[in-house]
Amino acid sequence: MFSGIIETTATLTAVEKTNVGAQLTLTTTLSLAEVSLGESICINGTCLTVTAIGTATLSFDVSAETLRRTNLGNLTVGDQVNLERSLRMNDRLSGHVVSGHVDGVGQVDSMIPEGDSFLYTFAIPPELSRYLVEKGSVAVDGISLTVFHCTPTRFSCAIIPHTHQVTTLRNRKAGDHVNIEVDMQGKYIEKFVQ
Repeated sequence: MFSGIIETTATLTAVEKTNVGAQLTLTTTLSLAEVSLGESICINGTCLTVTAIGTATLSFDVSAETLRRTNLGNLTVGDQVNLERSLRMNDRLSGHVVSGHVDGVGQVDSMIPEGDSFLYTFAIPPELSRYLVEKGSVAVDGISLTVFHCTPTRFSCAIIPHTHQVTTLRNRKAGDHVNIEVDMQGKYIEKFVQ
């Protein structure tokens, strides 16, 4: 479980095809002294398991299914990704509950500067829009955001300067693919009332 508060960004330094899908290796400035093999880390909103630890690198095995259902399959060496370690029981939540189970891939539709902030609009698969509400939570590439406005095919979020600077949003442009995780409570409620 994660909070959607990104700890750092990391750089993809290697992609190796494997029998299960691919192994991604990231270079990070994160202190790796407390990272363990088998630990869950959220990469661009996708919960992955640490399979190797180097001096300043982390490696993850990614299944073919995850590569298809997320933007991880589109990454190339040199790309930046968002990184968040899993929550501990005594941590503050700060964002919202993020499972790291991506619901779909959207696209950056537009980025409009508003003073030092930005208004981002994302295009999403229509089947996800029913889980979005204004002032509700959504994770975009693992970043906990508040929905400002939503339609059946798009939603908008106001991005403060800090979030823009410390996440991969600073490098995004219109047309870029982003991982979307809607609020899981809405999905459970829908299932219970069916």
